[in-house]
Amino acid sequence: MKILMVCLGNICRSPLAEGIMKTKLPEDFFVDSVGTISMHEGEHPDKRAIKTAANHHIDISRQKSRPITKKDLETFDKIYCMDIDVYEDVVSKAENEEQRQKISLFLEALGDHKNAEVPDPYWGDMKDFEDVFQLLDKGCDAIKNQILS
Repeated sequence: MKILMVCLGNICRSPLAEGIMKTKLPEDFFVDSVGTISMHEGEHPDKRAIKTAANHHIDISRQKSRPITKKDLETFDKIYCMDIDVYEDVVSKAENEEQRQKISLFLEALGDHKNAEVPDPYWGDMKDFEDVFQLLDKGCDAIKNQILS
């Protein structure tokens, strides 16, 4: 199974989600992350995201930002978006209902449809990154349980 995590710039939330998810699933799963914009293309994750992941023994330092492509919508089985704007952007790229069905809000896995957005920690501090890490960790557990059940 191929899983894609999506946020805006692919330097904070989705790289963390990718790193966390890779630690929770068997090696035959493929997990990647992208952004809906190309502003940070080729860059490594935000230093604060790298440090937060490292504090939890997860190395995301070698990841590189890339924008989502039409091929991603064909290739990946599940596409998890970090917030409503990202979700709407990704859905707008879907060419058919099969692709649309692959796309969901990341936190919907927790069953909380009112507060289904992962806040962007980019403008915050290390505490914001840690809070986002904890939220992503819970979401990844829920997604893992759904996928493996």
